[in-house]
Amino acid sequence: MRERKSARLLVISPSRKVLLFRFLHKEGALAGDDYWATPGGGLEGAETFQLAAIRELHEETGIRVGTVGEPVAGRRFPMQLPSGEWVTSVEQYFVVHAPDQPLSRAGWTSSEVQVMADHHWWSAHDLRSTEATVWPESLVHMLEAAGVFERSL
Repeated sequence: MRERKSARLLVISPSRKVLLFRFLHKEGALAGDDYWATPGGGLEGAETFQLAAIRELHEETGIRVGTVGEPVAGRRFPMQLPSGEWVTSVEQYFVVHAPDQPLSRAGWTSSEVQVMADHHWWSAHDLRSTEATVWPESLVHMLEAAGVFERSL
């Protein structure tokens, strides 16, 4: 399987909530899938994970930053793309503290417009108690390890 490298963003509001997008696939290989996930996407050309994180943040939210820190987490797993192709997904996660500002969809691709149905700012309590599917499964632990959420007792 080919590798698909992507930068994922843990966008944190001033009230310490994390931004997730709801993905609702209506057609293709993932038809019927309904889940919440972090903003982010694949690296383009010779782009680094950090540069992809900055670009993806702007494209998917309208938020501009000049730099991001080192990744706070990573994961590698088999993943099916909407086209049906299976790839080895290699993800790095970056924390970005966002100002209170409206999000923009202006940079979304046509495929993002089709599958990204909603967004929500999630508290630690929301994530710990939801029955919705949230990717990555270890999101709460990532945020605890990064010092964003307090560890649960």
